[in-house]
Amino acid sequence: MSEISVGGKVRLIAIPPYLKTADPMPMLRPPDLLAIDDIGTVIDRRPGGYWGVKFDRGSFLLDSKYLEAI
Repeated sequence: MSEISVGGKVRLIAIPPYLKTADPMPMLRPPDLLAIDDIGTVIDRRPGGYWGVKFDRGSFLLDSKYLEAI
């Protein structure tokens, strides 16, 4: 298993209780926008173990515990 890095692909391995958008002014979104095993691209690293990840349905801030590098 490789490490998560900016520009790398990641798989969603668990659904968080809510999604936070990776916009300049983040908004909370319902968790049903994403599904387990969705593939996204890491766009940036945020403090506290969070990653900005771009999926087909938008860009979200996700804790690394919900992601797996592929």
